[in-house]
Amino acid sequence: MRTDHIRNFCIIAHIDHGKSTLADRLLQLTGTVPDREMHEQMLDSMDLEREKGVTIKASAVRMSYAAKDGQVYELNLIDTPGHVDFGYEVSRALKACEGAVLVVDASQGVEAQTLANLYQAIEQNLEIIPVVNKIDLPAARPDEVAQELEDLIGIDAADIPHVSAKEGVNVEAVLQAVVERVPPPKGDPDAPLQALIFDSHYDAYKGVVAYVRVINGRIHRRDLLRLMSTGIDTEPLEIGVFAPVMQPIDELQAGEVGYVATGLKTVRECRVGDTLTTAARPSTDALPGFLPLKPMVFAGIYPSEADDYNLLRDALEKLQLNDASLIYQPETSQALGFGFRCGFLGLFHMEIIQERLEREYDLDLVFTAPSVEYQITLTDGKEIVIDSPSEMPDPNFIVEIREPWVEINVITPTDFIGTIMDLVTRRRGEFKNQEYLDQRRVQLSYRIPLTEILVDFYNDLKARTRGYASLDYHLDEYQPAEMVKLDLLVGGQIVDALSIIVHADQTYNKGQRLVSKMKDVIPRQQFDVAIQAAVGKRVISRANVKAVRKDVLAKCYGGDITRKRKLLEKQKKGKKRMKMVGSVEVPQEAFMAVLRLEEED
Repeated sequence: MRTDHIRNFCIIAHIDHGKSTLADRLLQLTGTVPDREMHEQMLDSMDLEREKGVTIKASAVRMSYAAKDGQVYELNLIDTPGHVDFGYEVSRALKACEGAVLVVDASQGVEAQTLANLYQAIEQNLEIIPVVNKIDLPAARPDEVAQELEDLIGIDAADIPHVSAKEGVNVEAVLQAVVERVPPPKGDPDAPLQALIFDSHYDAYKGVVAYVRVINGRIHRRDLLRLMSTGIDTEPLEIGVFAPVMQPIDELQAGEVGYVATGLKTVRECRVGDTLTTAARPSTDALPGFLPLKPMVFAGIYPSEADDYNLLRDALEKLQLNDASLIYQPETSQALGFGFRCGFLGLFHMEIIQERLEREYDLDLVFTAPSVEYQITLTDGKEIVIDSPSEMPDPNFIVEIREPWVEINVITPTDFIGTIMDLVTRRRGEFKNQEYLDQRRVQLSYRIPLTEILVDFYNDLKARTRGYASLDYHLDEYQPAEMVKLDLLVGGQIVDALSIIVHADQTYNKGQRLVSKMKDVIPRQQFDVAIQAAVGKRVISRANVKAVRKDVLAKCYGGDITRKRKLLEKQKKGKKRMKMVGSVEVPQEAFMAVLRLEEED
């Protein structure tokens, strides 16, 4: 295929604005997938994606389209996620494209993630093709939304296609706009090979399968390939394209998107963002990769059965290959044994990782409460970074603790400004500014500690605004804060995996709620179990789980009271002796209870 007949583009949008449905119609229209094989969310291959109705992984597919000018074009489409936690997937997909189709819901208009993804595409100098989708909805206002887009990016509202991806209305206008307005790739097919690895997955038979965009040169299936960052040489088992299933071909040339089955077995040998070249005629320069990712949420992952530790390690290594935003390192807990400390982009990302580990690798896991990264200055002038309560130094050696703050942008109908303001200020947030998008909708900007939006902020926001508000956030800066470590003691022993870092103003409130939760969760023993919340040596809340007691007086029918006292004293001594040697097993529900602490606010 001639380079000037190739078009590489992705679909970007806010969550649930119809990206995957539009991709389905494009596959049908171009005849890439026959009607008898077609099903909804064709490019969402994971069960989780179908169940939750959201795209988690970016998916690539090659289509062939006969345009109105009589020419046949090769279209390489990458469908991207819309959720804020998977913004990294979007940024990687944009690097492999020259254009982006920006899909906007005709009833909801421009939302927070619409803007976030649009700005990313503009930074990459991509050609933007706005599309107004869902014109079949009763509440659709396509002309107003098209005017919003004209005001936002300066493209004439008359040139913006109005489509219904669900009904298949006017979808061909999108393909025609891609052919006419997205520039062809600029690569030189005769130059030394440079191919950017923008994604990958692990296959038991083919090893690491790298998704590549060929910038210069060409890849032949018999070429000996070299990974430029590691210097490792490998002979590919297979090269091919996505149609949308993997279809082997003999050669990929400059400008094309496809895959290379490397045969490599470990993540370290083939990284996302690396440059692929040939060993016989290597390129002198590597392509600019991707910015290193900074996780925002950290949690411990432990196998329920200690014997599954090696299985968990292997599962995390393979999952990291498919999800470059996951980071992990080994950690040990007195309560839970050996496990891993993992970094995630957000709580939804953490939930998806947990479900993928349990489903795809058949593991039974315990997750600890999520935490964020804190910067600490010690009395000796040393600076340290911690992401787990167990790493918190003694308060006597701490000069200053700094916590991460994020800037959040909320787009909402004007009716809900008051309730959103209340929600944010209750969580230590600060108002920045507001900007009216039209007469009915406003964009509110706030600064708020990251730890305050971790657990249920998004759910609370949706509940207060009847589902109309949308949220986008990004890391702003670290600010000094009075943070303390809140420990939970069960039977006088600290359960390190249940410790949390909280703001000093919230210690009594959270300590009391934590103890109340644990009292309901921890089963009764043969002896009284004291549950305490403590900051350092100071206990701030306590509750007792009463012992299971046998009725030793059941056989006494009247008679001398001293006989009854003697039996009770004997039972009391037995309980005391049992308490000295007995241990309390903390159930998995206790760790989940810490996650749900905020829900009672």
